[in-house]
Order: sequence, then C-alpha cells, then structure tokens
Amino acid sequence: QVFSQHCPFLVGPIECLADVVTPDTDIQVTLSIFELASAAGIPCEVDPALVTALAGNRTGLGGALGTRGGWPCHPGGRVTRLSPGSADGASPEEDYKVSCLLLVFVAVSLPLLAADPASLYNPELDGYNNNLHCLAKAIAQLSAALFTVHNKNIETHLKEFLLVSPALS
Repeated sequence: QVFSQHCPFLVGPIECLADVVTPDTDIQVTLSIFELASAAGIPCEVDPALVTALAGNRTGLGGALGTRGGWPCHPGGRVTRLSPGSADGASPEEDYKVSCLLLVFVAVSLPLLAADPASLYNPELDGYNNNLHCLAKAIAQLSAALFTVHNKNIETHLKEFLLVSPALS
C-alpha cells in the first residue's frame, strides 16, 4: 500500500501485467509476472516462491541435515517425498499422482479436523484455536503451486477436491 502511494507509476503497470495472466499463458511468463507482482506486494493466484521451492526439490539438490539429496528422510534412512520430484528414479507421473493423493488425504482429514475439540471458534482470537481458519488458503496455495509445477490445470483439480471432500464426510 505504501509502495503504491509513493510509486503509483510503477505499481499500475505491474497490476496490469498480473491482470493479463490467463491459464493459457506460458508457465514461465506467468511465474515471472507473479514473482514481480509478489515483490511489489501484490497478491497472486500462485505463489512463485512456493513453486520455485517445489520445483527446486525436483532436481534433488539440497543437503541439509536430515535429508538425502534434498528429500526428507525417516530415521532409518528411507527417503520420503513431501513435494513433487523425480529424485531416486521416480517418474514425473508418479510425482503427479502423489500430489493428487495429497489432496485426497487433506479431503479425508477435513471431517476429523472439524470434529476436533480445538476446532471451536474463539472470539478473543477472531479465529480457531488450531488455526483451522487458515486451511482453505493453505489448500488453495499448495494446490496451485503443486499443479503449476506439474503443468496441470489448477481449477480442475480444485473442483475435484470439492467433489471429493463432501462425499467423504
């Protein structure tokens, strides 16, 4: 907001660029525009930093403690995938299936979260004690980033998520 007040001549074109992006726009162009918009403080449909982080894990780069090739490990050393990637010989199609299964897992968990005693609205916090009010935004952002990495239609997958969620409760 401060940036737009002090430099409206810079923010205006960035907002126009962000408005022009459609699902048909090339993914690299879209990510570049969203990265520029995010740097200017303009909210985006897809978080470019999250997409970069998820796509970066696909290369197998990393080396932080508790990881093997950038992937989190169980204490026994078995590699687990928490994000898309083709490390250890996994195909991109398998990683896409894992991303879809992650959404199914979240959909299955929603009724359990709703029944949790910590899922009561707290007027003092203006939210829920277990931050359940943040879940919708998290699902939308993570889905957008995951399916952007896989170059799939985000809207279609979110519609499928909505179809699956009520059926499981």
